[in-house]
Amino acid sequence: MKFIDTPSPNWDARTLPISMIVLHYTGMPDAEGAIARLCDPAAKVSAHYVVEEDGRIHRLVDEANRAWHAGASHWRSIDDVNSASIGIEIVNPGHDWGYRDFPAAQMEAVIALVADIKDRHGITRGDIVGHSDVAPARKRDPGELFPWGALARLRLALPRPTRNLMDPGWTEAGFCLALERFGYDVSDRMAAIMAFQRRFRPEMIDGEIDAECRMILLALLLPKPQGDA
Repeated sequence: MKFIDTPSPNWDARTLPISMIVLHYTGMPDAEGAIARLCDPAAKVSAHYVVEEDGRIHRLVDEANRAWHAGASHWRSIDDVNSASIGIEIVNPGHDWGYRDFPAAQMEAVIALVADIKDRHGITRGDIVGHSDVAPARKRDPGELFPWGALARLRLALPRPTRNLMDPGWTEAGFCLALERFGYDVSDRMAAIMAFQRRFRPEMIDGEIDAECRMILLALLLPKPQGDA
């Protein structure tokens, strides 16, 4: 895999072993501006990698170091997500600058990069997440257009469940308890629900807990059937 070395000074030492990959979109008008900001000492943000729309990959921070990409965030038992994760910024204007589909060349590069990192660090697909998953009250990226299914088909992310289950009928409090058990910070309930929908039911992100949302979450929490590798 070829990289364009574009060093960023924005990093410090890890305090946790690598166990996660966090995917972002850059959310800026163009790649040049996004990379410049990620390398600007005054901005105090960075990522390990940036993937351009044509598939070129910039390496900004060595994986051994802690990049500053996740901010205040939480996933499962981890509060210092930066220390436990590798951050990948995917060039896309985002919701504020003309959110659009991710090109095929870009996704091919993202998939190759994620697969390589996952294998080298033994990361489980349940810990390959979006920025909105770890910071639901603050972030929407990589957003509802991101093709998680393409990663899931290669076992690089959790798929959207397709099992036919009975609606567990959880109340809002029950649903949020289950959502917290799955990994989300539910201190802002509406934000957590919408982040879950953005990831697993992106065609309808309304913050309403319906039977479909309950059944998807239940399927994610239940053990896989025998023979489901």
